[in-house]
Amino acid sequence: MLTVKDHNDRAAAAYAAVTGQHWIESLKDGRHVLIRPLSEKDRDREYAFIKRLSPESRHMRFLAQINEPGVAMLNQLMDTDNKQRMAYVALAHENGQLIEIGISRYGATAEKECECAVTVADEWTHLGLGTLLMEHLIKAARKNGFTQMYSVDASSNAPMRDLAKALGFQRSNDPDDSHQVIHRLYL
Repeated sequence: MLTVKDHNDRAAAAYAAVTGQHWIESLKDGRHVLIRPLSEKDRDREYAFIKRLSPESRHMRFLAQINEPGVAMLNQLMDTDNKQRMAYVALAHENGQLIEIGISRYGATAEKECECAVTVADEWTHLGLGTLLMEHLIKAARKNGFTQMYSVDASSNAPMRDLAKALGFQRSNDPDDSHQVIHRLYL
């Protein structure tokens, strides 16, 4: 297993080759990851990312059990315009390539309101990546004129409950489904 220094040294050249808006962020364990807006070139990464998620993580993300994303789902996930539909992807250098390890996204549901979601690869949880991804997403939502952001989640999703609380979201029961909660942030 690589040391944190070795990981960061190997990742530095790959991250330096990235053009466009991006950030190099440090996780709680000291490893560096790259966060940038999702683009069409990430289609295969997004598919592989979803396939690598545990069944429980896929269920928490999609509130349904899926084995793999179909073409229609993948098209919807890749549909961003960086204003009404925004997504940030987190990439890590692993075995000579950049792999997706997390994603946050929002989609407008009303003029000043958007629904959001965040997913982190199972092996990258508890390192602060979800917080970093959401902080970038919240900043983008504010910049793009949204005044409210919300997430609909399984009431049993403790990691999302903790993340939402730490970010200042308010939690309420979903009036339409007793197995779900709504986290809402006033921007």
